[in-house]
Amino acid sequence: MHKTIKISFDRKFFSNIVIMICYRKNISLLPYNTFGVNVVASHLFHLKRPDDLAEILDSPGFSKMSDNMNKLLLLGQGSNILFTGPFKGVVIKNEIDGVSIIKEDESSVDIEVGSGVLWNDLVDYAVNRNWWGIENLSLIPGTAGAAPVQNIGAYGAEAADVILRVKAFHLRKREWLVFDNSECEFSYRDSVFKRKLKNKVVICSVHLRLSKKPWPRLNYGGIREEMANRNITDPSVRDISAVIASIRRAKLPDPATLGNAGSFFKNPFVSEAEFQRLFRSHPLIRFHRQADLYKISAGWLIEQAGWKGCRINDTGCYDRQSLILVNYGRATGKEILEFSEQVKKSVHTMFGITLEREVNVIGQQT
Repeated sequence: MHKTIKISFDRKFFSNIVIMICYRKNISLLPYNTFGVNVVASHLFHLKRPDDLAEILDSPGFSKMSDNMNKLLLLGQGSNILFTGPFKGVVIKNEIDGVSIIKEDESSVDIEVGSGVLWNDLVDYAVNRNWWGIENLSLIPGTAGAAPVQNIGAYGAEAADVILRVKAFHLRKREWLVFDNSECEFSYRDSVFKRKLKNKVVICSVHLRLSKKPWPRLNYGGIREEMANRNITDPSVRDISAVIASIRRAKLPDPATLGNAGSFFKNPFVSEAEFQRLFRSHPLIRFHRQADLYKISAGWLIEQAGWKGCRINDTGCYDRQSLILVNYGRATGKEILEFSEQVKKSVHTMFGITLEREVNVIGQQT
């Protein structure tokens, strides 16, 4: 079981200190979601430090909805969210800052990261110090606090590979909790924070263990091919980070110029029998075998169904990577969701596979 503890947070660790909490009513969430959907939240709190949580919980804006946690949204960078209507509840925008070394020896370093730290800033922080472990996760949007929730992953690596523990605050019990790696119940793009503890705890910091010794993971997504193109035979952690960032930039649109939330769907897993059925009818199918299952490329399925580069009004499927749905300007969340359902239906018709959304859809609260 997770441990209930008393925590005294170091003011030096959380550098962004304010005296009063920042609170606003009826505020647009347009700047706070990478899909660029303009919806309004009834209440928005900016969480600058863990100690602010007590004041937020005692505020009138929060207490009005304390009996209905479906009206609570914990928001990081807003990079994995699709709003389909106004949010008539409380949004807590996580902006807890800070990175601190907890323990260090000749082979590894343990760090504590504020949950509001941007993930890619953390990757750069580690790479610049020649620490291995998260370089394959370069250029993934979002915050450090969202990493364990989603168990972010890319190019053969996952956040679960390096997370030691997670510190969180239980909103109803008003207790500080610590979850070891096993207690986080990590799986593919999933965790206990995304399921049983959704809207029940606020993650305030994440502990990672990174390696000082080389830990290259190159057997995924064309990394070796790009290394060969650059004549790199003994890649450093900087080389791997740079190559993966380059691959991602070539495939993924910048949300600052074209609204999106990264991969809209998860890659589906199928059994041996199901894979053989698919392979007989589609011998060029893209897959990656993991133990007794086969991970099928959702992007390949969507492309084969004819959606790559397709556009309906201001919603579309990105022309360089069909796994990315985009907002070309004024698409509403409902329009993007409807577009995704059409994609999902056609893939099921063609392949018999039901795609599952990776993006969290947040609808209107009543």
